Amino acid sequence: MTPLNIPTYSIVTLGGVVVGLGLFLWDASRWWADHPKKRLSLKALRKLAPTLLCVSYGTLLILSAGGLLGAAADWSLWGSNQLGEGLLVYGVGGTAPNVTRTAHLVLTPGGHAVVILATIVLVAVASRRGFRWDFVRPTLAGVSLGLAKSVAGLAGLILAPGVSTLGDLVTGLL
Repeated sequence: MTPLNIPTYSIVTLGGVVVGLGLFLWDASRWWADHPKKRLSLKALRKLAPTLLCVSYGTLLILSAGGLLGAAADWSLWGSNQLGEGLLVYGVGGTAPNVTRTAHLVLTPGGHAVVILATIVLVAVASRRGFRWDFVRPTLAGVSLGLAKSVAGLAGLILAPGVSTLGDLVTGLL
């Protein structure tokens, strides 16, 4: 249980990974199609940056230990698991086994501070021109992929120690 006694489950199934990859591929394929030439130019990569940052943010949310943001991420993960399981079972006759990483990555207190700061920045940026639905898809993709034990969950393996160390250094915990 978390400090607020909000239950967290943090289990991702193949269905959740399928939904997460689908959400990410939606944005990535649109970016790819919009930039047929010079995809590695600074201008083209600048268009992809918000998507990658939102995926990273969603990954950090699901790695949070709990609280309101962690619970929202956990409920979103449950929803993507259910949707993906329905797609796999009823759409193609497959199954949706558990694909959660065996060793759960946990953020340090400094890492949790970074999540709060990233939330503040995301809300500030998103609120400049009204609600940004284009930030929701990649954030949900990050939530759905952050705990996967496959290559899809690589962001979690890279982000958790880096963000925790950065947060601990900035806040003086290290």
